Parts: sequence; C-alpha cells; structure tokens
Amino acid sequence: MKFAIVYYSMYGHIHTMAQAAAEAAREVPGTDAALYRVPETLPEEVLGKMGALDAAKAMAGIATATTDVLAGADAILFGTPTRFGNMCGQMRQFLDSTGGLWMSGALVGKPGGVFASSATQHGGQESTILTFLPTLLHQGMIVVGLPYSFQGQMGVDEVMGNSPYGASTIAGADGSRQPSARDLDGVRYQARHLAGIAHKLMA
Repeated sequence: MKFAIVYYSMYGHIHTMAQAAAEAAREVPGTDAALYRVPETLPEEVLGKMGALDAAKAMAGIATATTDVLAGADAILFGTPTRFGNMCGQMRQFLDSTGGLWMSGALVGKPGGVFASSATQHGGQESTILTFLPTLLHQGMIVVGLPYSFQGQMGVDEVMGNSPYGASTIAGADGSRQPSARDLDGVRYQARHLAGIAHKLMA
C-alpha cells in the first residue's frame, strides 16, 4: 500500500511531524510511506529575509510533490502550516493544480487526512484543517481524522496541539517551540489509523 505524506514546511515543524508520520505508517505491515514536499512559490531572496533558508536546505532531499504522486498513492496525509487560519499559499497552489485528477476521478474513494501547525495555541489549527477538508471531499476522498481513541488529545495539563480533525503542533510566536512528544504521538496515531483504513479498503 502506497502511503504519501504531502506537505509544506517553512521552518521545519511540519517536516518533523511528517517524518514521525512516515515512521508510524511504516509500522503497519505492507505500508510503503514516502515524503513529498509541495513546490516552493517564494523566491530565495524572500525566504532569506524570512529566515527560512536553513530549513529549506535541510529539506532539499525531499522529493517534490506532483499530481502523479497523488494519483499513484493509496492513502494521502497532507501537512500544512497555518496562514491566517487557513492552509499556506504553497499548499493551496499545489491543490489548485489537481483539476485533472478531479476531472478523471483519480482520487475518488482514497482515504486522506490533514495535520497542521500554528504559531499559537488558538492560531487556527482547527480552522486550517477544516478549510482544507472541502478540497478532499470535492475530490471524492474519504476523510480520516484523529479519533478520540487517541487519548493524548484529552489532557489539559500542557499546551498542546491535536483535535479530532487531525494532528497539530504549536510553533510558538518566534518558531522556537518544536513539536512536543504528545504532538508527535498524535500525528503518529493519525498516520497508523489512516494506513489501517487504507488496507481495509484495499482488501
């Protein structure tokens, strides 16, 4: 079963989550999980001014996402940072290039999910995932979230991400906070859950 993790990460938080998701998906027997980063739309000069060049170089070895990747996958987990309560522009532009997949019905019946990050605890993680899901539904995909069987999203003892809509993490206003153990557990759980559903659908 081909499991694609398609994401955009500017400073590395979503990249860290994507790596954890891939490792967890591979724990499900018969799952081949691979990472794909959607194309960058910002020039290097702008990335430099934003302090994002080091992270971009660290992710240089990640394969570029294409519509063929989506068509060839049996399950897809998308990851995006939050931009004003919505997905980032790079992800939106990539998704806007999938009209051909919609026309051919290439994604109909495939399970998919979303994970996200934001600068603050109430910075739009949930709205980002919720506004992402209509694209999956228009493509005919089966939406898979992060069920409450993942008990890690129930606590209030620490600042944390995760919701029933999907895994998430908080980067901090200056980007210094890295995904916590609980945040990573959430995306791992979602990835295994998604992989398990994909296998059932293929049986």
